[in-house]
Amino acid sequence: MVSLRPEVTEVERLFINHLFFAHMVDLWVVVGVLFAIISIPYLFVLIGLALIRPEGSPADKSPIEPSVSILLPTYNEERIIERKLQELVDLAYPAEKLQVVIVDSSDDATPDLVEAFFEGRSSPTLTLIREDERRGVASAINTALEHIEHEIVVRTDCDSSIARDGIAEAVSNFADDDIGGVTGRHAEVIGGSAVESGYRGMLDRVQALESHLDSTFIFHGPFSAYRTTYLEPLDPRSLADDTEFAVNIRRQGKRVIFDPSMQFEEASRSGILARRRQKDRRAMGLLRLLGANRDAIGHHGRYGKVVLPLNWWFMVISPWLLALAVFTTVVVSLLEFGALGMAVPIALGVFVLVGQRDLLGPLQFLYSFIDTQVSLIVAGVKLVVYDADGMWEPEAELREAFD
Repeated sequence: MVSLRPEVTEVERLFINHLFFAHMVDLWVVVGVLFAIISIPYLFVLIGLALIRPEGSPADKSPIEPSVSILLPTYNEERIIERKLQELVDLAYPAEKLQVVIVDSSDDATPDLVEAFFEGRSSPTLTLIREDERRGVASAINTALEHIEHEIVVRTDCDSSIARDGIAEAVSNFADDDIGGVTGRHAEVIGGSAVESGYRGMLDRVQALESHLDSTFIFHGPFSAYRTTYLEPLDPRSLADDTEFAVNIRRQGKRVIFDPSMQFEEASRSGILARRRQKDRRAMGLLRLLGANRDAIGHHGRYGKVVLPLNWWFMVISPWLLALAVFTTVVVSLLEFGALGMAVPIALGVFVLVGQRDLLGPLQFLYSFIDTQVSLIVAGVKLVVYDADGMWEPEAELREAFD
């Protein structure tokens, strides 16, 4: 039988091999370029940290004692509400200068426990707003704003704990007239999640640098403080009310900063899937805020010229470039090495599995970074697929940490 397929000469075979090798080299160059592009903004951050060496609060702090309203939205907190209220009463701050504002939509005994706790106390004063319908955290906070009596508002949560000197440290920042808001540092992640601890440790350093440049983007609901004058009603669908307050204040001309001496503790989900849901929803709120405030880029000093562009890179662009770089690495490895190329996706899989279980030792911070990037990708997809409301489901595991 006569073959219709022409024979390939040795010269042609060498030429084909050369083309294939050159093609592989080009693909590896693409991989290298992708990782290099991803790393450039992070290198700028490292250089900034080395040059500026941000320490402490950038505000001109001074001991002051303004009147403070503590804003505490609650929903079915009966297991932990008394612990939180006792914490507020025990603060190293004049009780007669404190107002506790609670907006409650519980269907358990939470509001009754609140009233019983404050019965017979002259200070702090209590403003309890009972709501028949649960409308979400942002709506509850908007209601609370109508009852604020004092010049400083402190935002906190039941499933967190602030340091005894926390409010004194917070308000000392407002001795600086340029400061409109301040957020604190996670002193400890209750629950022992190395993934979350690693992420928050990196975030602390970035927030310190942002604050010394101008203002930080991310604020923390467990412990943040604001000048009441600059607080505007929130989007009822907000998933990041703390950061939304901060962005609105910076747009009004006041700086919003990170002060590491304002310390708090917060629980983190230990289960992989549970932690994923918690982080993804928070990421959705931050991405939505970045999109809603894209017109601020280039304005409001270094906040719009440096801080917001960097956060756009870290949260919007970098995650997708990293996913593309990893995918390209796997594909090129399989094309060039065949079955041996499977070692790359297998190694990645093992890295993820070990990292999820907090077993990477000194490399755990690297997994914490990747874990955050995955959350941002998932959050971005979810925002495209559906428009999330501002309703948070109670986290039983987080409340157990404070029982």
